[in-house]
Amino acid sequence: MIGEWLAALPGWLVWGVAAGVVASAGVAGVFLAANRLFPDPPARTGSRDQGSLRRKAEIRDYLRRIDERFVENADLDGTRVEFYLPERDVALTFDVHAYFGIRDDEDRHTRVILCEHEMPGRHLGRRLPFEVPDLHLGPDPTARPVTAAFDTLELPATADEESVERAYREKVKETHPDQGGSREAFSEVREAYATALDHAEESSGTGRGRA
Repeated sequence: MIGEWLAALPGWLVWGVAAGVVASAGVAGVFLAANRLFPDPPARTGSRDQGSLRRKAEIRDYLRRIDERFVENADLDGTRVEFYLPERDVALTFDVHAYFGIRDDEDRHTRVILCEHEMPGRHLGRRLPFEVPDLHLGPDPTARPVTAAFDTLELPATADEESVERAYREKVKETHPDQGGSREAFSEVREAYATALDHAEESSGTGRGRA
């Protein structure tokens, strides 16, 4: 049946279809051979993911050293946070949206702390809203000039905590990748925020023992 149908077709049409099939098979063969000879490089893990894992390990170690009980990857009414301190009702997160969502929810009493990917775990003690024991961790190898941090946020070095947080919010709107910014600029703003806020807290004496 098929043979009779093909015989009824014009010869030029049959040869044209056959040539097209052969050409397509040839092109597919070339791509297959090229892929085997020159395979795509393996996907690299982003520096942000590596930074998150490193910071989580540092925070985990710090919390254990101060003997503070915590739960990792906790779910707080639908919002996931990296660490939750149940005895203190304090949440630690790397997610900006989770941070502002919990902080701005008037029905919640949970204290939330934004732990930037660039923030060394040793700095967590300055953020916690309760007294923590002093740990002698040695010099901070990641310290950077405070003036550079405030310059990034376009603030004077005398700015208080509220001003730093307000400037950070505005900078996030400009530099967040979801808003058209770049990862590099967003990372720089987050690092600047961590450094500037630490400095502002130390200057005001509210780095520890906050209610």
